[in-house]
Amino acid sequence: MEIRDQAAIVGIYNHYIETNHCTFDTRPFTVEERAPWFDQFNGDMYVCLVAEHEDRIAGYACSFRFKEKPAYRTSVEISVYVDHDTRQKGIGSTLYEHLFRRLASQPLHRAYAGITLPNDASIELHTRFGFEKVGQYREVGYKFDRYWDVAWYEKDL
Repeated sequence: MEIRDQAAIVGIYNHYIETNHCTFDTRPFTVEERAPWFDQFNGDMYVCLVAEHEDRIAGYACSFRFKEKPAYRTSVEISVYVDHDTRQKGIGSTLYEHLFRRLASQPLHRAYAGITLPNDASIELHTRFGFEKVGQYREVGYKFDRYWDVAWYEKDL
């Protein structure tokens, strides 16, 4: 990811904020408001990769700190978002292939993904990459006038 990619990444994410339950953010961001989020990517354990399709950013996948406490340092949370106009083209899978290849060289032990339910496409993607469901928070988020469950998936790295 480069600085020039940030506006496209924010645009992709904002679409999901406004239209989908997969993120619990509830209002769109500006690029400036999202700057602290971008600052976390150090190029090693915490990375943000982008994919292009037809000369534009079509999606991104990232790994970031799982929890703040030092003992969690060998775990990362991961996520992937694909532009709504380019879904079903294998972009998410390609991004994850590159992300996990990159993370394999890092001193990491586990990756975690939180999936707001229902989301069959995300569950299928994560299980294809070796994630297994390890738990579920019931009605943990409230968005679009209803409560949502979040399933947690884990993968050995």
